[in-house]
Amino acid sequence: MTEERLETGLIGGIKKRRIEIVDYDPDWPNKFEKHAKIISGAVGGSLLRIEHIGSTSVPGLAAKPIIDILVVVPNSASESTYLRQLEAAGYVLRVREPNWNEHRMFRTVNQDVHIHIYSAGCLEIQRNLAFRDHLRRNAEDRRRYEHVKRELAAKEWPDMNAYAQAKTEVIESIIAASISEKW
Repeated sequence: MTEERLETGLIGGIKKRRIEIVDYDPDWPNKFEKHAKIISGAVGGSLLRIEHIGSTSVPGLAAKPIIDILVVVPNSASESTYLRQLEAAGYVLRVREPNWNEHRMFRTVNQDVHIHIYSAGCLEIQRNLAFRDHLRRNAEDRRRYEHVKRELAAKEWPDMNAYAQAKTEVIESIIAASISEKW
């Protein structure tokens, strides 16, 4: 029996999408809670942790109207514990990155929810949470990040990943600030 070769990277390839930043919507936490329940029901015992991350998780921060959800499972490479279950719940696999933290990303058909799946112990979990928590506490960095996002969103991008890559420098500086706060 031969092992099935799985598509990696962006499943379905690059797709151009307009980047739109909107003012904070107080309904975003409710939308997260709704999807967290669906995900919890679908993934069941494999779910170790679920968190609202990204800009929509920071009160007062303008963002793309996409809810980012962090899901921690024992081993994200073991797709049999969550792939079919999430697909049955209406989520579509969009990213498979075996060479980058075994990251998987699913999204809704409407592309308004992104689910990021990592293995327990992955450093990206703490980085995402540190970033979120720092922005919740620090108004100056929150304003700086929002300014950069709005400035970048006004430009033309081949896809959302190019836009996200352009934010790397400011994101890394905010994560570094979060880490230095703890020392």
